[in-house]
Amino acid sequence: MVGIIIASHGDFALGIKKSAAMIFGEQEKVEAVTFMPNEGPEDLKRKLHKAIAKFGTEEVLFLVDLWGGSPFNQANILLEESPETRAIISGINLPMLIEIYASRLTMTKAHDIAKAILLKSQESVKVTPEKLQPVVEQQIVAQKEEGLGSIPEGTVLGDGNIKFVLARVDTRLLHGQVATTWTKTTNPDRIIVVSDKVSQDELRKKLIEQATPPGVKSHVIPLKKLVEVTKDTRFGDTKALLLFENPQDVLEVVEQGVNIKELNIGSMAHSVGKVLISSSLSVDQEDVNTYKKLADLGVKFDVRKVPADKQADLFKLISDKASEGLSL
Repeated sequence: MVGIIIASHGDFALGIKKSAAMIFGEQEKVEAVTFMPNEGPEDLKRKLHKAIAKFGTEEVLFLVDLWGGSPFNQANILLEESPETRAIISGINLPMLIEIYASRLTMTKAHDIAKAILLKSQESVKVTPEKLQPVVEQQIVAQKEEGLGSIPEGTVLGDGNIKFVLARVDTRLLHGQVATTWTKTTNPDRIIVVSDKVSQDELRKKLIEQATPPGVKSHVIPLKKLVEVTKDTRFGDTKALLLFENPQDVLEVVEQGVNIKELNIGSMAHSVGKVLISSSLSVDQEDVNTYKKLADLGVKFDVRKVPADKQADLFKLISDKASEGLSL
């Protein structure tokens, strides 16, 4: 695995590493190196050498805050020691770091990651209101939309069955952990938020559209629409990531024929009457009964907030809270 060194003036490197861990989970072979006001170039160089020694690999990617700054200059010296296996990227930001973590899952060379990351990192820089977007980019988007034609009803694409790369219960629906980590690991071409309530809320729909990562379409639809989509053969080539606010909505669509084989349970917010069963999951007896019905229908459960988390046993988490009023 490629070793990653985040090097910065001050504590920025430490902070961005912690922020990325909140979204993508803790990562191995990642070191944060700080350059403080009371330190000199040799101090920084020693820190970088020490970080490299921890990796046990010559494949090293330096992520620095500023082109031409001291972290860049010292990394550049170390780059020359092994130019075929090391690379430097400057201007590190959170979307870039998360993209690098995801790329590292399939790429084993520092050079390959560096080449792949630049364009994607530029796409993550956005502005709102949309009228502030550069004219050139607006024209490109418009051209892409003009090229989309409607597909006649009855057309069969692929095998005629929509593919669910992930179905997830998450009170927050589409947010950083979903837009980055889960989309990187599941590679959907559409994110579909399934909620009767949210589909009627124009503000929330707009916020979801704005949170959608580049290259992925997003839709907010009522439950009955998902049932219709699963019967429409025009979606046979579609890879969809489904997001539900609660397990009750999942049960309703499954009972109407939507084929969800596994359900990722990522986040259920605490409210009055709910019991905290993990750091991110709060349930009441209605939720427990719903999950039992889903299990009876053959649905498997994957209890993870982010892909890097270890899977937990949902019903064990619930049974451990029997003293607080939950029963299986």
